[in-house]
Amino acid sequence: MRRNLVIGNWKMHGSRVQATALLDGIKAALNEIPGNVGIGVCPPFVHLELAGKALGKSRIELGAQNLAQADEGAYTGEVSAAMLEDLGVKLVLVGHSERRELFGEDDAVVAAKFVAARRHGLTPVLCVGESLAQRQAGETERVVLSQLDAVIETVEQSEWNNAVIAYEPIWAIGTGETATPEQAQEVHATIRQRLQGVSEAVAENVSILYGGSVKAANAAELFSQADIDGGLVGGASLKAEEFISICKSADF
Repeated sequence: MRRNLVIGNWKMHGSRVQATALLDGIKAALNEIPGNVGIGVCPPFVHLELAGKALGKSRIELGAQNLAQADEGAYTGEVSAAMLEDLGVKLVLVGHSERRELFGEDDAVVAAKFVAARRHGLTPVLCVGESLAQRQAGETERVVLSQLDAVIETVEQSEWNNAVIAYEPIWAIGTGETATPEQAQEVHATIRQRLQGVSEAVAENVSILYGGSVKAANAAELFSQADIDGGLVGGASLKAEEFISICKSADF
């Protein structure tokens, strides 16, 4: 069943003190956020254990920003799905545009990470999106569906259970630019239509989030679109009050 969901991606920000204060601020306002809105936070790896303890038994789901394809081995600097599971992580971002752009993760690597997440019962949040040049060249649909198809062609239908997709136009990440609600809805509808090729149930049940300079001022209008089920939030998730406001907007 599709669920309304807002996930905060902290990226490489925050000290232990800042992380604790941010989580305390979010928890303090949880009763203001309707129960039908799912909430997740993705701190840096080094703060996952601290965050897990701070969240305790609250409804906020602990997420990670990345994972390794392999379960274990001589992969210096990597963190496996098994390790994340051991820390109580529930969500993990897969194929974020910054991983693709800055660290060379191609579609095959992203698909393998999706499989690794599912192998350990984690909910993969598959990130797809196009660059400004690709949008201007009219290649948005081709690029997004190519990224999605790499996973569709790799995994069994059952692996989509509880999976999440995040459409994040690269040109709108951290730039202050945001896709219009109509632009975002068009791509979300295209993604959902492609999922129908997997099965009607998958298309109906997978939540598709929008990510790209989501903030309190634009969240409600974005989330009001038929195929937008919430947001993957970057910078605005580092401010408790702003993040809480965005979460409230996902009550639809």
